[in-house]
Amino acid sequence: MSGSDRASSGLPGLDGILGGGFVRGRLHLIEGRPGTGKTTLAMQFVLAGRNRSEASLYVSMSETREELEAVAAVHGWSLEGIELQELAPPDIEDEENRQTMFRSSEVELGETMRLLFGRIERINPARVVIDSLSEMRLLAQDPLRYRREIFALKHFLAQRSATVLVLDDMTATGPDLQLHSLVHGVVSLEELALDYGAERRRLRIAKMRGVKFRGGYHDYTIRTGGLEVFPRLIAAEHPRFAAEHPQDTQTEVVLSGSKELDALLGGGLRRGTSALLVGPAGSGKSSVALSFVYHAATRGERAALYAFDEGRTVSRSEPADWG
Repeated sequence: MSGSDRASSGLPGLDGILGGGFVRGRLHLIEGRPGTGKTTLAMQFVLAGRNRSEASLYVSMSETREELEAVAAVHGWSLEGIELQELAPPDIEDEENRQTMFRSSEVELGETMRLLFGRIERINPARVVIDSLSEMRLLAQDPLRYRREIFALKHFLAQRSATVLVLDDMTATGPDLQLHSLVHGVVSLEELALDYGAERRRLRIAKMRGVKFRGGYHDYTIRTGGLEVFPRLIAAEHPRFAAEHPQDTQTEVVLSGSKELDALLGGGLRRGTSALLVGPAGSGKSSVALSFVYHAATRGERAALYAFDEGRTVSRSEPADWG
């Protein structure tokens, strides 16, 4: 797909992972537990549209306008030029007229969808965010009714060539595979609580039809100014690596300086790969690592050694024939 077929996410790192951004005119799912940054990502998406003079609509079913504006203010953003619509069940503010005879899925969901379609028809946006699908899922109660409503929403938006992000906080269920089958793409956000240090956030492109994207997990952080995504690095794609190592990375090896060890490794370590040295204290892990580094340096290659448990004097105390 060409660049004109993509809508920038507003995050350069995510655009790089997706090969240019979200596919225009398609429905995409952003899923993650509360606190993973879905709303912030969605805001950056509509802000990127506003900056490109594209009509953008943010529909909130779980947060008030004041809450959304407060989030934007924290990041130093102005939401001027973006249509913000609070969409709640029609009788939520009218206790006296609230119906009790019919199920919510028969009345409230249908009326909510009618209001949503009406807002979209009136504004005719190029970009739409719906936050969040959990409210629609709870109103539907029946999985079949919920799937049909999402299918109808997908076709309604496709007729208007709108690029859409729907958010799911996954509070009602785990990953919704039925929903995955309906949308064009899925971006999963995660927050990991580590035993030591700060939490770690990462994202993964679970699905993106017809798009060559960078797979695997990619770290990201939430800072003042929004999400910053750090695409997973692939050594063979780095320009400096390609310039310094024009040979086929699948066949070129790095030698240790020990013929016996290199023979055990099938000729040496494959360039562009990672190796883990495991063993108890005193078994020679540092010596083996230093051997690779030393002999790389003697061949005129750049080598770096990062030590966390030992100082420079310990490394210098290795065998003298290493220099």
